[in-house]
Amino acid sequence: MIFVVICADFLYNKQRQYDFEQKVTPDMSPDAYKYIARFLAIFLIIPMHECAHAFVSWKLGDPTAKAMGRLTLNPLKHLDPIGCVSMLLWGIGWAKPVPVDPRYYKNPKKGMALSALAGPLSNLLMAFLCMIPFKITYYAFYASGGAQTLYFITLILQTLVLINISLAIFNMIPVPPFDGSRILGFFLPDRLYFGVMKYERYVFLGIFALLMLGVFDRPLAYLNSAVWNGMDLATGLLDVVLLKLFGLG
Repeated sequence: MIFVVICADFLYNKQRQYDFEQKVTPDMSPDAYKYIARFLAIFLIIPMHECAHAFVSWKLGDPTAKAMGRLTLNPLKHLDPIGCVSMLLWGIGWAKPVPVDPRYYKNPKKGMALSALAGPLSNLLMAFLCMIPFKITYYAFYASGGAQTLYFITLILQTLVLINISLAIFNMIPVPPFDGSRILGFFLPDRLYFGVMKYERYVFLGIFALLMLGVFDRPLAYLNSAVWNGMDLATGLLDVVLLKLFGLG
């Protein structure tokens, strides 16, 4: 299953529930946090996403990914060199596809859908977990009077939340080779599904070109904002606690 991540740089200035003045440490460029977040995405987010695919496939009876060493969080087992360079430079990257053999599943279409769904769900979980330290450092930043180190850490954590949300949403696009196509395949007749899958490579190239042209920026921004707002609401109690803890309430 192909891995595609949209670095949410364009969302940062639009995600304004947590807006605060731009400050950076003197020895770092204003965009340094983006590259640090992208680096962390390569070595943390990619392995979790791909390992989730492999784990669910293995639990459903398919030993293929595990036998090929993909049931691991070791990033070296998942990384694609060109995808890594692309991720660092442009915020768009990919990893090696996780091999699956649907013949091992009791219900091949259901197995493909569940193993595909595991990737986006793992990203939503990571986004939620990153949201917690993000809020802690956010309020600590204000309580400290604007410590630049805390500001920088907060930017990195916010970007990691957005990258995870973006990855989950983008991979749910219901066209091949994205995870959403495998999920949609569960509801489509076999003949139609496999007919579409024959053009998987061409569809991917088309989507990639549209992505580079910015065609998906606006709809992805709306979806990302909706998921962000949902996670913000889900961690609302933490806001109350932190406001009192840091004396900001």
